[in-house]
Amino acid sequence: MLHVGLTGGLASGKSFVGRSLADLGCFLIQADQLGHEVIEPGGEAYEGVVALFGKEILNADRRIDRRRLAAQVFSDPEKLAKLNALVHPPVKARERALAAAFAREHPDGIAVTEAAILVETGSYKDYDRLIVAVSRPEQQIARSMERDGVSREAVLNRLSRQMPLEDKVKYADFVIDTSGSKENTLQQVRTVYELLRISKGPNSIKGPRLNP
Repeated sequence: MLHVGLTGGLASGKSFVGRSLADLGCFLIQADQLGHEVIEPGGEAYEGVVALFGKEILNADRRIDRRRLAAQVFSDPEKLAKLNALVHPPVKARERALAAAFAREHPDGIAVTEAAILVETGSYKDYDRLIVAVSRPEQQIARSMERDGVSREAVLNRLSRQMPLEDKVKYADFVIDTSGSKENTLQQVRTVYELLRISKGPNSIKGPRLNP
């Protein structure tokens, strides 16, 4: 099995790329979804997160309100690091279990893990290939404002705390630029998929970076 990492920046199109790869036959693992699951009641990180941040982050049904939690951590790097220390290990464990189960059933398949901070954490090294989805900064801002219903200032604040995309692409085996039309992006995804299919195993030749 080939295990591929997929990352990018805020609203850079990585989720669209991930879904498109899944449509082509890849097994998609979404780290963000796993992160939601581990902080649900009964999840591996739930008790620790509530103990650390207090019951004020809970809704009436005792589920963690992710917006309240985000309000606490994203302006405080120390709190964010503590949250990551609670959430990331169980997310990684779930990801490994999903990938292993897929590999047993599909030893010649391609698993893709979509995650936001693969480069920042150094975990990109755990994958056979790395795809980075990029787009123009103004598109990131516009997409995020529309998707999340937040102000331009809030988006710029979030972007200022992220590793620039131009730094992430230095680690990429494939770069998919989502700045153009949907069909243009899909064509890049199809090209990457075909290269991945003929590039199985960590020691094989890696493909070129792709731009529209």
